[in-house]
Amino acid sequence: MNQGLVLALDIGGTNARGEVLDVRLGAPLVRADLPTPERDGEATVATIESLCRLLLAGLSDVDRSRVCAVGLAVPGIVEGPTGVVRLASNLGWADEPVAARLSALLGLDVVLHHDVTAAGVAEHRLGAGAGASDLLAVFIGTGMAALVVAGGEVVSGGLHQAGEIGHIPVERGGRPCPCGQTGCLEMYASARAIGRAYGALTGDPDATSLDVVTSLGSDPRADIVWAEAMDWLAHGLLGPITLLSPARVVLGGGLSASGAVLVEALRSRLAALSHVAAVPEIVTASLGQRAGVLGSGLATFDAIERRQLV
Repeated sequence: MNQGLVLALDIGGTNARGEVLDVRLGAPLVRADLPTPERDGEATVATIESLCRLLLAGLSDVDRSRVCAVGLAVPGIVEGPTGVVRLASNLGWADEPVAARLSALLGLDVVLHHDVTAAGVAEHRLGAGAGASDLLAVFIGTGMAALVVAGGEVVSGGLHQAGEIGHIPVERGGRPCPCGQTGCLEMYASARAIGRAYGALTGDPDATSLDVVTSLGSDPRADIVWAEAMDWLAHGLLGPITLLSPARVVLGGGLSASGAVLVEALRSRLAALSHVAAVPEIVTASLGQRAGVLGSGLATFDAIERRQLV
């Protein structure tokens, strides 16, 4: 068994989380998190470096010497083999050689992963997707993306960009997206979009999707925002479900904290919309906010074994 340690990181559009893990992926030796700068690429690199140094500072000298790699899970268009992030609009990166830059700063190998791929792999192997050989894991937070599992294997696509469900256009000439397109699904049904829509109606610039969920039934404005978002979500997911026919859909990310409210709203709308595809089992992710970190660690240990980094 590998006796090394990895710094497993999950960098979201709002928070950067990190844990020091051994190969068993149990309780972390050290855990830390920092807020993610909004669309500032240089500040994001600095934040990730600071997060790594916080994690290393929490280790004994002996354990620090056992750290063999950094697993870096980030959103966007990611090239794992080259360590380049082609586009991560929420982080302020375009054609950024993130792995090489951080490796030079930290003196450690850095293995790059797509954050949703990492979280989805963790849910598939350790969480709510376990036992399903055909699976769609959809993570809804600041943005949206999905993991596709077919025949028990993760589908990355010939160009390694499978799963960018948040950037499927759902409205021609619709809302502008930071990716450069218009009408992307995540501009209507992500947690951030739901919070912003509610804030526009209430005048609260800090409104969140959680505020919407907790106000359902007591604030008609929340009911309107939620109903519209769920209509868009079902509309956006019907295509992938019809194409892939997954046995199970796992809903993760920040919006999944709404639990049965989200599951029932999506299930009922899909049932009403779909006249061809069978509506799959819909469940919420079970690993919570640790999914991305666990998946980052899991995928990094896999990479260590394949590439013999240590």
